[in-house]
Amino acid sequence: MNCKLSCDLPKLVIILGPTACGKSELAIKLAVDIGFEIISADSLQIYKHFDIGTAKPAVQTLSSIPHHLIDIVEPDCEYNAGLFRKNAIQVIDILLTKNKKILVVGGTYLYVRVLTEGLIEGVEPDSNYREQLKTERYLYGNQYIYKQLIRCDPESAKNIAENDYVRLERALEVYHLTGIKMSQLQKEHSFSEKRYEVFKIGIDIEREILKNIIEIRLDKMLKDGFTDEVIELRDMGYDKTLKPMQSIGYKEINDYLDGLISFETAKEKIIINTRRLAKRQMTWLRRDKDIRWYELPDAYARVVNDLKQFYQV
Repeated sequence: MNCKLSCDLPKLVIILGPTACGKSELAIKLAVDIGFEIISADSLQIYKHFDIGTAKPAVQTLSSIPHHLIDIVEPDCEYNAGLFRKNAIQVIDILLTKNKKILVVGGTYLYVRVLTEGLIEGVEPDSNYREQLKTERYLYGNQYIYKQLIRCDPESAKNIAENDYVRLERALEVYHLTGIKMSQLQKEHSFSEKRYEVFKIGIDIEREILKNIIEIRLDKMLKDGFTDEVIELRDMGYDKTLKPMQSIGYKEINDYLDGLISFETAKEKIIINTRRLAKRQMTWLRRDKDIRWYELPDAYARVVNDLKQFYQV
């Protein structure tokens, strides 16, 4: 796409970085200083009642600074990247009619990718799901995998040979991650067209510093009543097998409440699993060559200056 067309596109600013690195804090500061409205791209903050363990902004913050796509579904509702893209585009379109500056805070990289690159292009391979499929293929054969695709996307199955495992795997993977059939996506997005001009801010943070922040943040969550939040969710009838209840923090506290592990073990597991998540996130993000990396708080003035240039202020 040539420069003129690119410059005519609506502008989006996106903050990315590993969990606990301070994305929300930066977003709030930029919202105050520059005047952004914030769209959350977090696969857990969409759920009502999941507050402390998802590091959701405080009620006072949400009431004073416009946030979108937080607390939009009940915990037992199905939600996926495809729905996020649809919801986010609707919000963005409304904000653009009001000439608002838009800041997307990317807690879930897949959500950011499907928003900026499209549903097919934005879905990166899921190694865990692919391993699951390979195991099933080894145990039950290619026909078993093919029948899975027939059940969820018969139209794609008609166009893929039973022995073409690579294409079978991709079609199932896209459906697994987005909840939308590959055949439907190909009809709706038969060509890739850039929708927004995007400025990606990456928060760079030393690994040891992040490790300490993760521990400090968990201590604060527990003091703020994280365990009580999980108890309340259980009392409301939300089963521990629900997707958000299986996320880091909620799963370990559920195990503690069920007497499977001690409280100290739950804490240790949350810290270990959060650190592993942060490491995986940085691996994914480092592959994105469009991200501009900043070490905060020292680089805040540079962030603001670069954004002014982006908006040609």
